[in-house]
Parts: sequence; C-alpha cells; structure tokens
Amino acid sequence: MDRLQTLFTKAQSLPALHRKLLLSSVFIIAAALLWPTPQEFSSQRIPVALDIEALLPHVTNQSDIKFVEPEVPTFERVIQNGDTLSHLFEIAGIGQQTMYKVLEADLNVLALDTLSLGNRIQFWQDEQQNLVKLELYFNPAYQVVFNRFDDGSYGVEEINIEGIWQNRIISGEINGSFYLSAQRFGLTAAQIQTIETLLSSKLNFSRDLRAGDKFSVLMNDQFIEGESTGAAKIEAVRIVTGRRNVSAFQNIDGNYYDDKGQGLASAFQRVPLDRQYRLSSSFNPTRKHPVTGRVSPHNGTDFATPIGTKVVAPGDGVVSMITNHRFAGKYIVIEHDNNVRTRYLHLSKFLVRKGQRVKRGQAIGLTGNTGRVTGPHLHYEFHVNGRPVNPMKVSIIEASVLPKKQMAAFKNLVNSKQMMMDLG
Repeated sequence: MDRLQTLFTKAQSLPALHRKLLLSSVFIIAAALLWPTPQEFSSQRIPVALDIEALLPHVTNQSDIKFVEPEVPTFERVIQNGDTLSHLFEIAGIGQQTMYKVLEADLNVLALDTLSLGNRIQFWQDEQQNLVKLELYFNPAYQVVFNRFDDGSYGVEEINIEGIWQNRIISGEINGSFYLSAQRFGLTAAQIQTIETLLSSKLNFSRDLRAGDKFSVLMNDQFIEGESTGAAKIEAVRIVTGRRNVSAFQNIDGNYYDDKGQGLASAFQRVPLDRQYRLSSSFNPTRKHPVTGRVSPHNGTDFATPIGTKVVAPGDGVVSMITNHRFAGKYIVIEHDNNVRTRYLHLSKFLVRKGQRVKRGQAIGLTGNTGRVTGPHLHYEFHVNGRPVNPMKVSIIEASVLPKKQMAAFKNLVNSKQMMMDLG
C-alpha cells in the first residue's frame, strides 16, 4: 500500500504531458490483459449437461443400434447327380411339411421340377430355423425366389432379366454329315435339330448335301453384364448347295418362313383337344387370391373336361418331361419349334414317353383330376421364350403363307438378315 502511495505521489509530480502518456499506457496494458483470447475463452468454458435424448429421440441406447451385415444363405448347393428335392431339403435342415408348402407355391411356376445339373439352390433360415427364403439360380437371366409370409405360406416370384442380345454369324463348309460339320463350328445338338426340322420339307439332309456345300446361321446370344447366359436364338439359316439355296428366316411373330413367306414350322391348333369344351378359368397373370388378396397368377387356361378326355399335341414337338407332382398331378411338357413350350396338368394317364417326337393332333394323354384340383379339368400352358402367354391370343401359325399385307415388312427383314449372313 505504501508503495502505491509513493508511485502515485511521483506520478503527480510529473509534467501534465507525461502524466497523460503514463495513464494511456496503463489503460492499454490493462485492456490487453483483460481482452479474451481463443485459448482463454476455451479454458473458461462452463460445462453444460446436454440432453442428447431430447435432441435425438430416436437414439435411445447404444445397445439398440444394429449394424445389418450382408445377407448370406444358411445353406447352398450346386445341383449334382443323384440330388432329389427331398434330399436337398433334408441336408438343409428343412422339414418335409415346409417343402410341401414351397411345392404348393411352385404350382404356378413348376420351377423346382426343372432344376438340373449346375443350377444352384440357396436356403435362408431365421433364428427359429424357419425357411424364410429359397432361391433357385438357373442362369444370370433367370432366377426363381420363394418368400415366407407371416401365416407360414410362401409366395413365388420369377426374375427374368432381358439383358443385351448380340448377333453372331456361324458359317462353315460341310465335310461329312451336316450334324458333325455344324457341331465343329459351334452349334449345339438342339440348334442343329431345330435347323434340320425347319428345313426338312425343303432339304433331305442325308441325301442332298455334298462335301463343299456351305451353311450360314445368324444367331442372337444373350448377355448379362458381359456374361453369356447360354440363351441363344436362331434368327436365320441358309444352306448353299451345288444346285440351290435353302433358307429360313424368323419373322417378328416368332415363326419361321422361307424367303417367299412360306411357313416352315408346322401349324398349331389353338386348343389341345379334339373338340370344344367350356373354358372354366382364363389366363390371368395378375389374378389375386380371394382371401389373402395376394397376386397369385394363373399362367394357363383351364378347360372343363370329363375324366379320360383325349389331350392332343397342338403342334409338332418333343416330349421333354413326364412327371407326377404333388399339386400339379400328372403332367407333360412338350418342346416345339419357334422357342415354344406347352404344359398339360392334372392328367389321369400318359400316352407318350419322355424324348418321344409327337405330331400335331397326336394323343399325348387323358384328362383327369390328379393333384390339387376342385374338379376334373385340363390346365394348359403356352410358353414363348420361357414366359407364359395366353394361348387363346398368342400369334400362332394357322396359315401356311404370310398374309400379303405383311409381305413388304417381311421382305425388308429378309434382306437385312441376308446382308448380315453375307458379311459373316
């Protein structure tokens, strides 16, 4: 205190100008000392308790936050020789009753019956070991998925991916049989058979061909993300012999004709029965279940027929499947030209065998009430390029020659495909 008084007395004795400078310096130093800096502000911050739950009401507890990991199947298998559906479900740990529920859902698709070597099947189960999802992987363009509903039943969904279609020319010279020559240049047995069937009315493959004759095939191959799916369509064929050219071209209606518009595949009849019967249920891909309201497509057309009515092949083809399904009953599948497949469900008797060639109008079976039905009838399906269509409306060859009004467009198509094969 005495020192302060002494300093104050000395300051009073200074000249006025010096006193003003001294006071100004004191004020500047004091202001500098008291002015807040970032460090001082930070060190003097007063902690306040924030109510995080009030600010973020949806985040209540760290233990409630769940991190979803990528979904993986609990069991998967690539189909091998000797595999059966019941065995696959057994080794996956799925009960037989669940398998029957999946089979019931599959009635609209019948995909499980078509599993073959190299296809993949995947099972997903929940913590209670319930089957919640089943996926069949046939190729990159086609999968079938079964999902479990809350009531324990299953729904089925077909996944068709169109992908990209690219043209390819296969050209070669005949040396030996046409079959072996075409096989050497990359055509499959099924593709060669299709070509021979298409041109059988124009060419005798065992007598008319000579060494040095040439052939060209315009293919259209499917790709998904750069990977071939194995699906391929024949768009045009040309065989050049020493005396003539024989050709076939696929029109926009899916059917094959020669360069003059003459039909090459045998004509189809629209109904696979010898006489007319009442149509009891129409094709309806968006049909809803009357109780659940879920979409349950009806992929075929039903005809009310007495048990034992003859079912006939609507066109030429090869029987690719004969089986007895828990819900579809006895049924037959026929592969025809033009990428057409037909199915016949709930039969009482088979009149053909697997692998047999059949002609239009030939009896293939008898109608019945096998499987899950409310009464005897024929369920008839018509598939084009692997997809069900309405057989009562689909474009089929009913006449042997294209109508005149379609000829101009067909000629343009022929010219375009011929140019592509010339380039090949």
